Amino acid sequence: MPGKKEKSAESPCVALNQHNRTEENQLRPLCFSDFVGQAKTIERLKIMVGAAKKRGDALNHILLSGPPGLGKTTLAHLLGNEMGVSVHVTSGPVIEKAADLAGLLTNLSEKDILFIDEMHRIPKSVEEYLFSAMEDFCIDVMIDQGPNARSVRLTLPRFTLLGATTRSGLLSAPLRSRFTLQTRLDYYSKEELQAIVLRSSKLLKVHMEEGGALEIASRSRGTPRIANNLIAFARDFAQQKGCSVLTKEIVHQALSVLDIDENGLDELDKRILYVLAHQFRGKPTGLRTLSIAVGEEPDTLSEVHEPFLIQEGYLQRTPQGRQLAPRAWEVLKLHPKEQTWFGG
Repeated sequence: MPGKKEKSAESPCVALNQHNRTEENQLRPLCFSDFVGQAKTIERLKIMVGAAKKRGDALNHILLSGPPGLGKTTLAHLLGNEMGVSVHVTSGPVIEKAADLAGLLTNLSEKDILFIDEMHRIPKSVEEYLFSAMEDFCIDVMIDQGPNARSVRLTLPRFTLLGATTRSGLLSAPLRSRFTLQTRLDYYSKEELQAIVLRSSKLLKVHMEEGGALEIASRSRGTPRIANNLIAFARDFAQQKGCSVLTKEIVHQALSVLDIDENGLDELDKRILYVLAHQFRGKPTGLRTLSIAVGEEPDTLSEVHEPFLIQEGYLQRTPQGRQLAPRAWEVLKLHPKEQTWFGG
């Protein structure tokens, strides 16, 4: 039929439940050929998927780590689509007790993928039940309490556990060792993000010039999720201004409203750098002291802002505390010996 041929020519992917997908999900690539970046991880996953298909077996267990917004959830759905199996999505904080885990595992079908996000937040008492589930595909559950307590062994289908974590160091060594593949997602380059922005704009039916795409890419902190959020805001900004095309100038104006500069630094990033330069005169400063000075929670600084600032060379984490790196002084247009207190 002509309609089917047009659909297959548009993309080699077979999208699952595509008509029910939200705008965010529509931007997720569903096959390897549409995924941009993370070349090493994609190569490893292609090998595992190809071998599993030839054997007619489930994928081996996989652990994805790295900062938020880099595509761990996207890869889970991509793998499910490539393998032609269902993906069951949950998160570590939701699994509070062994019964919760048993319910998830017993509802899986053969070769299904169980995707657990923020896996490091699973309670240790529950984590131990995963050992037998991953290795022997069975789980022992205690029934009743006291003298009537007994253990019942539940046999599980051969499934794939796909774990995702932003803090792999918090996972126990026995759990990490049970994953066949442990791979880390890194921040994307500007060129990769530009390609992602152009692809997302096309899917959202937004007319984006290459200059506008590069402007968004350079301010997205190496993160596709941020890039897609900036596209949405730039689209809204352009509509309000009566513009039908997202040029470099329009995108620049839109991101200026968000107070995101050409280096990708947002308002809180710049406040952190200014406080360290002026109030603490560039001296090493403890995380709690810094968080009080900028009016933000320590976890927000250490998990959201610090990784980008350190990787881009603005901040150094020393045994004495946080300290400005040479690039920060250049951005602030200050010299380390010229720093002053606020108001003086």
